[in-house]
Amino acid sequence: MFHDFLNLLYPKLCNVCESSLNSNEAILCTSCLHALPVADHHLETGNTTEKIFYGRIPVENATSLLQFEKKGMVQRLIHNLKYRGHEEIGTFLGAWLGSELKEIAEWRQITLVVPVPLHKKKLRIRGYNQVSEFGKELAKALEVPYRDDLLLKVSATKTQTLKKRLARWSSIDETFILKNTSALENAHVLLVDDLVTTGATLEACAQKFLKIPQVKISIATMAVTH
Repeated sequence: MFHDFLNLLYPKLCNVCESSLNSNEAILCTSCLHALPVADHHLETGNTTEKIFYGRIPVENATSLLQFEKKGMVQRLIHNLKYRGHEEIGTFLGAWLGSELKEIAEWRQITLVVPVPLHKKKLRIRGYNQVSEFGKELAKALEVPYRDDLLLKVSATKTQTLKKRLARWSSIDETFILKNTSALENAHVLLVDDLVTTGATLEACAQKFLKIPQVKISIATMAVTH
């Protein structure tokens, strides 16, 4: 009764359409949940997410859970996660994807999960890394450590839109550093992020790990734009 009373005062809303959620719904209403544009790239060899990195970095596995479209459902979902403090969206998407990855032999070779980091200034302003809960749920499902203390962002990047690709990649590459590299030899690292577009940020992060002997890289994101 108390929870019902709270819901009357502060109704839980769908993170896409903003309609009131029923007692058996969480994060999304049933209608929006079924309408989400699911990519499920881990079920497809040579998928779109993998192709982004062809000829750039060696990737063992790559997947995106959802398909991102401008002004679409997934954009609203990620906006609520990043800018409105709805970290439970990351938990929801991570648990969803994790439940599928743990059933696939190739993904069970992962030995640790690492999020793409935020610069400490942005982290202080936002209060959280929007990828954290997503990564933690993936690590839980795969039964491996989640490490957010290995890859650090040491300078804040401005918008990359107008830069040519090589210059853009070079500037991004300089913004990340690795710590505690001795613990990473022979690791199979799952890099996680919210959205992959050009892949430049994930590529720069992966390059740091690939300098360490026998390290393998896989990639998982909440969504992909291609």
